[in-house]
Amino acid sequence: MAGESYDRESAGIDESEDEISPIEEVRLTVTNTDDPTLPVWTFRMWFLGIICCSLLSFLNQFFAYRTNPLIITQITVQVASLPAGRFLASALPTTRFRIPGFGDREFSLNPGPFNMKEHVLITIFANAGSAFGNGSAYAVGIVDIIKAFYKRSISFIAAWILIVTTQVLGYGWAGLMRRYVVEPAHMWWPSTLVQVSLFRALHEKEERRMSRAKFFVIAFICSFTWYVVPGYLFTTLTSISWVCWAFSKSVTAQQLGSGNRGLGLGAFTLDWTSIASFLFSPLVSPFFAIANVFIGYAALIYIAIPAAYWWLNLYNAKTFPIYSAKLFTSAGSRYNITAIVNDRFEIDMNAYEQQGRVHLSMFFALTYGFGFATIAATITHVAFFYGKEIYQKFRASYQGKEDIHTRLMKKYEDIPGWWFYSLLLITSVVSIILCTILKSQVQLPWWGLIFACFMAFMFTLPISIITATTNQTPGLNIITEYIMGVIQPGKPIANVCFKVYGYMSMTQAISFLADFKLGHYMKIPPKSMFLVQFVGTMIAGTINLGVAWWLLGSIENICDPDHLPANSPWTCPGDLVFFDASVIWGLIGPRRIFGPLGNYIALNWFFLGGALGPILVWLLHKTFPSQSWIPLINLPVLIGATGYMPPATALNYSAWIAVGTVFNFFIFRYKKKWWMRYNYVLSAALDAGVAFMAVLLYFALGLENASLDWWGTRGEHCDLASCPTAKGVQVHGCPVF
Repeated sequence: MAGESYDRESAGIDESEDEISPIEEVRLTVTNTDDPTLPVWTFRMWFLGIICCSLLSFLNQFFAYRTNPLIITQITVQVASLPAGRFLASALPTTRFRIPGFGDREFSLNPGPFNMKEHVLITIFANAGSAFGNGSAYAVGIVDIIKAFYKRSISFIAAWILIVTTQVLGYGWAGLMRRYVVEPAHMWWPSTLVQVSLFRALHEKEERRMSRAKFFVIAFICSFTWYVVPGYLFTTLTSISWVCWAFSKSVTAQQLGSGNRGLGLGAFTLDWTSIASFLFSPLVSPFFAIANVFIGYAALIYIAIPAAYWWLNLYNAKTFPIYSAKLFTSAGSRYNITAIVNDRFEIDMNAYEQQGRVHLSMFFALTYGFGFATIAATITHVAFFYGKEIYQKFRASYQGKEDIHTRLMKKYEDIPGWWFYSLLLITSVVSIILCTILKSQVQLPWWGLIFACFMAFMFTLPISIITATTNQTPGLNIITEYIMGVIQPGKPIANVCFKVYGYMSMTQAISFLADFKLGHYMKIPPKSMFLVQFVGTMIAGTINLGVAWWLLGSIENICDPDHLPANSPWTCPGDLVFFDASVIWGLIGPRRIFGPLGNYIALNWFFLGGALGPILVWLLHKTFPSQSWIPLINLPVLIGATGYMPPATALNYSAWIAVGTVFNFFIFRYKKKWWMRYNYVLSAALDAGVAFMAVLLYFALGLENASLDWWGTRGEHCDLASCPTAKGVQVHGCPVF
């Protein structure tokens, strides 16, 4: 493997003084060698990195508006860029040349074999293109809801500043925290070891007939070819709900059987986008995580919702659909949001009082309750189960010796502190300009920006430590929405901007730090890491906005299922939830929904229940220490398993669980060699094949509005699943009980 031939003596490491990593998983996964002579800043790296970053930015933003949004992650690029890099190494000229201003230094488009460090930097580029695993820049959702839902306008320059500053602001936090959560050996970032493992596997010599590259090409062609069926010819294969077909006149049966509008009993899919759209590819999730998700999913879908809807009829649940992310009046009709927004883009209290309080479906209300419980459970679970360990590791990071990886990284020039400070200062100044000169477009006051940044800064270090040691990352999205909604109700865009600055800058900082740790393990020069991340983030954010601007302006009625053609894929499920959140937390405010002026004040008890749950499990563990299964009860994971619902549906979860179980339990257990060689490769090929065919279908047929209209393209045929079941409620297209 590249780099392993560079022995410890030549690296200047004294074996007798060598301090190996104190973390066993790191010792087993990361090599203790480095070759600092390997070229990193190569034409191949920049060429493939920029192309991959641009492609992922375009594709992920393109898919974000579709009913089943497919997020293409860096693993796809990690696999696909290897044959591309090796091809360039064999095809590019090796001629050396000089560039004026660089003295006698010689350059070459092809400095030798494609090496692992180039590969790592290309993958980091791609990670920026997937918005560090989130698909696209979070702030694009603000642009979407302003233009597509509120039917207002925002200038391109204001939107660009909003997206770029929220993406880049995290660099400042990351730079300040690096010495605490990247360099110490005890801050080991478990998720990065998956990447290290895959890099090592891909760069090992292969002597088999079916190489990983050949397998990738075959699987890619199969995925690419098949997607034309569920993607265009027979779209009903995206959600096959045979229960709805068998009971075409029964509302209850369709509520049970619908995969997209109900509980998904018996529903299945032959479309990869339905399987991997929200929870990412199930092939890369370990089975213990899949099992935890299944328990939490089953508790919500098969126990909590049926009991609350049919048995208890909580909050008059039968007046509304059993599964919906939309907002309703007390009579069961859709809430007219635009009618309660005045000319100043604030709530019109007279119009609000005429329509009355907002009502949620039982499913939507319970998901908020579970979200409250997850936040509280995460804090107490980490404090009781990991608090002592985290504190000890944080202390050890100061008192312990440098491990082998930190010592090897000392050979590279570090990033000057002023790079981070300057970037933080510039980004902060530009953000303040956005909130003062352009305040009319974002509503967020300058003090709100400072408060959001203060929250993000205060939470970045503790949550980074939690992520680096436990692989759990508590989110701030609901907390930021709740706080701003209480402080400044009636202003929806101010609320979502506060959430993005307070939540996303912290999330970005943690993503940057995780990438820095990957570079630390792979011995990537820190300056190279910083520049690739920064350039990738700027490219990705700009392309995200460009694609959003293009689609919002070219697809009529995008994000409006009531006015889109039948079975149109442009339903924007993620943006619908983002819009509803802006209404709930910003426009109307939490006091009128979850407070004394609303219907759902009892859901606040979920905070207390979530906080107490892990304490009870911890006490149970202390009482019965010999029972090894007790500490495996991870309530934050169980309660938060359905955090993607909505917009994810029951079918998305059940299909993800089924496929993940097949590959990561049965194949992993009984065909482990096959799994080790091809599992990640298959995941990448399926993602890539579907992505390119979907784009091809759009440009070849979608732009011309060339669509098919027959039984197999008219959805899952579960229209009655959206009907209420309370007596006397009248909804268009639904029977009256």
